[in-house]
Amino acid sequence: MSQTDAVAPADSTGAAPAEASATPRAVVTGNRRRIILLAATTALAAIVAIVSIAVGAYVIPVPDVLAVLAAKTGLTDDADNLHTAVVWDLRLTRVLLAGAVGAALATSGTAYQGTFRNPLVEPFILGVSAGAAFGAGLAVMVDVPLSLQVMAFLFGMVAVWLTYTLSRVRGERPTVTLILAGIVVGSFFSAVFSLFQYAGTDEQLRRLVFWIMGGFYRATWDDVAIVVPATIVGCLLLFRYGWRLNILSLGDDEARSLGVDPEPLRRRIIVLATALTALAVSVSGIIAWVGLLVPHAARLLVGPDHRFLLPLSATMGAVFVMACDNLARTIHTGEVPIGIITSVIGAPYLIYLLRSRATRLGAAS
Repeated sequence: MSQTDAVAPADSTGAAPAEASATPRAVVTGNRRRIILLAATTALAAIVAIVSIAVGAYVIPVPDVLAVLAAKTGLTDDADNLHTAVVWDLRLTRVLLAGAVGAALATSGTAYQGTFRNPLVEPFILGVSAGAAFGAGLAVMVDVPLSLQVMAFLFGMVAVWLTYTLSRVRGERPTVTLILAGIVVGSFFSAVFSLFQYAGTDEQLRRLVFWIMGGFYRATWDDVAIVVPATIVGCLLLFRYGWRLNILSLGDDEARSLGVDPEPLRRRIIVLATALTALAVSVSGIIAWVGLLVPHAARLLVGPDHRFLLPLSATMGAVFVMACDNLARTIHTGEVPIGIITSVIGAPYLIYLLRSRATRLGAAS
């Protein structure tokens, strides 16, 4: 077994070789099953959203939730004022934002894994989270004319731009060099953020700590109006690259032989995935594991075909983050940062992933 096979097996994120030799009837049956799964997870996301609006310190029956939504959209007369205040002004914004952030992080993680041909890559690998944290810290520590969310988004993009610039070697950007550059840039911004925490006042430190742990407790309709449409557009753009990601996952030489130039394609996908990640981090803080855990779960259901894997990751990511946000709001009298919930779930999954992957590689060798 060659070293290349050990690092990036063909069935990890690339196009499935079994499908290439499958009969047309088997391919149609497999695609039909994937479409059904995608429709089921989309319906599940809607159900989880309704339940998320209903649960909390003040439980509202689901029919009353639907009545408020119908009244606010002009389908029925006015609903109960108290229920309207809780559903429309407090919980709906939070649920919509959680769903959008989950979809953005999961879709970005899937795109990164396909682009780098590595199933252990996640959206923060190129330093976007550290750059966003630096931008948020700068907004907290210094009086700047831009909001914390805008600063986090801008510096998240700046961090990835630095990573992409520093990784250029002899006119090319090898994947290993790109990842190492991301680690360096991320370490620098993380060090400066730690300096902010050390030098800040108690109030500033509290804001920084709660932001970096992630949460939706400050969700507003202004955030929803920006993040939800931008996430939908960004995800749809990445969905269009599904079949190209299948080709890119085969390797650069194979991609060129099929008429696809890998470098500009990889650049476009990275820009889109990074913008989605920076957008999500800017309003939610750093929510770990979503971009690593969800793509693997989706891949177990539909296989490595990115035409189905990307949209399924989006719906499953929305469900996962909304469910974790429910736990963050309800398991304690005070709100638990959602980053803690996702880490508690994600860390055991990574241990399982590493052990199962090591077992497969050991058996293959």
